[in-house]
Order: sequence, then structure tokens, then C-alpha cells
Amino acid sequence: MASHSPRTAGTPLQRQLAGTSPIRPTALDAFRLARRTFLAGERIDMQTLARSLGVDRATLYRWVGSRERLLTEILWSLIEPTLTALRKAETPGAAGASAAAAVIIGTVRGVMTNAGMQRFLDREGELALRLLTTKASDFETRLIALVGELVREEASAGRLDAAVPLDDLPYVLVRIMESYIYLGLITGEHPDPDRAARVISALLPRGAAT
Repeated sequence: MASHSPRTAGTPLQRQLAGTSPIRPTALDAFRLARRTFLAGERIDMQTLARSLGVDRATLYRWVGSRERLLTEILWSLIEPTLTALRKAETPGAAGASAAAAVIIGTVRGVMTNAGMQRFLDREGELALRLLTTKASDFETRLIALVGELVREEASAGRLDAAVPLDDLPYVLVRIMESYIYLGLITGEHPDPDRAARVISALLPRGAAT
């Protein structure tokens, strides 16, 4: 029967816990570290990130594609769980507004109050707008699809009675979200979630089943 050295026996996890096997970073480790950096309000520098992980830049770029693609995934990791959690909470809307309106408004407020996001907009506003609102990334496409799921589900259940056709409504809502969230970059005005709430509530009135 073959014998095993104490330093090589066990699973990779057991060897890592015992300190007998090196713990190698992965693409997910890179994402997590970059996300923590972003949320702390710090700029994501690829050279610094690679050095912190103990890998070279070529490996890091192979893992994440580019700095812009990494930022896109971080941004999506912030907004998607926020919107999804609000959907599950089934928060009622304001007077006359639907639960769908409450979800969209809550998402807008969440983005506006995220310190890391605001630092990113202040520091790299032009890049932020390009990644978040144009075809330079798939962020907006994914957000439109997610909002589309919400409004179609609410309309099918009779809880939403929107005048705007459902085929157009998700795009309209996302554009309104963008207009108010990035108001400072677009017009120089201070973003005001209450202004966004009034418009979104008007577009997403309650249905008869509410």
C-alpha cells in the first residue's frame, strides 16, 4: 500500500488549511479584491491589483479581460442584487404607484447613496457614462432586460397599469434612471431621488389587482 507524506496527504483544501500547499489566487479573488477597492472609494489600478494578488498583469488581464470589463462586472454586482432584493421584498409603492415603481425608485436611491459609486462618478465620470449608458459595455442591455422582467411580471399579474407599451417601457425606465442618477455629470445639477420618484411613479401606476 502506498504511503503518503504528512505534507502531501489529504485534499487540496486540507493541505491549504494546514499551510502545506500554496493558496493560488483566482479570477474570483481578483474580482472580490477589486470590488472591495471600489466600495472603499478607491481607484482600481490594474498594476496594484495584480501586485496585491501576487500575479503578473498578463495573468490578471487574462482573467478579467480589461479594466473596463472588470469595472462593468463590479457595477453590475452592485445594481443587480439591489433590484432583485427589492423585488423579493414586494415593497408597496406610494399612493397610486405600483410595487414596480417602488423597486425602481429604491434602486435609484441605492445607487445614489452608494459611496463607492459616487466616488467613481466624481473621479471617472466620462468613463462611467460610457460603461453605464452606451454600447461600450453590456451593462445597460442587462439592466433593460432585468427591468423588463419586472414590469412584465407586474403587468401580467394585474398589479401594473402602464400607459407606455411594455415593449418600450423597460428602455424608457432605464433612461429615466440614468438621467437622474447621472444628473450631475449631464447638467451639473445635484441628483435628487425625489424628482426621479415622481416621474417613475407616474409611469408605473398601480393596476386593478393591487
